[in-house]
Amino acid sequence: MLLNDDWSSFLYEEINSADFVNLQNNVVNEYKIKNIFPKYDDIFRAFNLLSPDKVKVVIIGQDPYHGPNQANGLAFSVCDSCKIPPSLHNIFKELVEDMDCKYPSSGNLTLWAQEGVLLINAVLSVIEASANSHRGIGWEEFTDSVIKKLSEKFENIVFILWGAPSQKKAVLIDEKKHLILKAPHPSPLSSYRGFFGSKPFSKANAYLSLHHKKPINWCLS
Repeated sequence: MLLNDDWSSFLYEEINSADFVNLQNNVVNEYKIKNIFPKYDDIFRAFNLLSPDKVKVVIIGQDPYHGPNQANGLAFSVCDSCKIPPSLHNIFKELVEDMDCKYPSSGNLTLWAQEGVLLINAVLSVIEASANSHRGIGWEEFTDSVIKKLSEKFENIVFILWGAPSQKKAVLIDEKKHLILKAPHPSPLSSYRGFFGSKPFSKANAYLSLHHKKPINWCLS
């Protein structure tokens, strides 16, 4: 599980802790004996696509998709040829309404990462066909430390928290330095409770512009 040099330096204490070494050993063993997603080399892809000082927006998901060839290391994102999952479909519906973008032809969110959006799940791996199967093995502590450290070391990041589990992360974020946007999860079960119409993309860009940062180009088409 390799992090690029920027993140390795930024998270030096975390990745050299006994807890993280134990987590890494457990994950490596799981990959040897089970079908685990995403691909091993993509576990830290969300981090490796941008450096810590380039993070403008953080979107936090739950855990990777657990179907074959879906997860690509970015929260909510899937491969170019994959069918767009229901939650991502609703994200795209809100994107079209909020930003007047065309509906994307692909569910691959790599362009968002390249724009400065850190798309991370609270748990970074999952067993095939078993949602939340790697919950409680140590990932939550690691990703909590990432969020807390970004909050401490930088200013004016937008944290987008969809759903109750993600919103629990708000306690790790200094609201005096950053913007926290909360809404129900975009899944079909909860999207109509306030996700639609929440305008996270335009609100994020307005905040970034206010603080003299280049807005995100959210349109994917």
